[in-house]
Amino acid sequence: MGRFRGGLRCIKYLLLGFNLLFWLAGSAVIAFGLWFRFGGTFKDFSLEDKSPEYFYVGLYVLVGAGALMMAVGFFGCCGATRESQCVLGSFFTCLLVIFAAEVTTGVFAFIGKDVAIRHVQTMYEEAYNDYLKDRGKGNGTLITFHSTFQCCGKESSELVQPTCPKELLKYKNCIDEIETVISVKLQLMGIVGVGIAGFTVFGMIFSMVLCCAIRNSRDLI
Repeated sequence: MGRFRGGLRCIKYLLLGFNLLFWLAGSAVIAFGLWFRFGGTFKDFSLEDKSPEYFYVGLYVLVGAGALMMAVGFFGCCGATRESQCVLGSFFTCLLVIFAAEVTTGVFAFIGKDVAIRHVQTMYEEAYNDYLKDRGKGNGTLITFHSTFQCCGKESSELVQPTCPKELLKYKNCIDEIETVISVKLQLMGIVGVGIAGFTVFGMIFSMVLCCAIRNSRDLI
């Protein structure tokens, strides 16, 4: 009986440690998502009327999952401390929801990458053509594209030189830069989503093992 209680205590401490890490991970996920959406490379781009909102769906899911992770981390600590099967069962369910959300984010980032790239490239070409039709007025969208992706033009920068970033030291094809930047960003978002999903599996295992151990300990009494 003493060994059983010792094992139960060990599992409880493992779950408490997991929840602390889970809470910290949730904070990091929220910070990453908000920075990516409002303070990173796409800060100005996201403010444009023609910005591809669906492109940010994965980020919204990521931030929402991060907020849920923080709440669930605290919730799981309470369940482990009180050794409540009901609370631990609810904790497991919440982890399952977070797991599904993070997997969705990862799949969206990896599978939807090509669609996102083509859509943004099409947006750029439309802004590029609009600018060439009326150079006198300029084009805010084209300027934002050039600033966001640190590029200028397609075949050359001569036709759209007034909209190029002043800090750009050499010519970069925007079609290529859009593909490179979005590919890297979405891969990073996908890795974060899948990584958190994998981490969540350990919490699900710990919570179920602890729940079963608590039930068995009560049966022995």
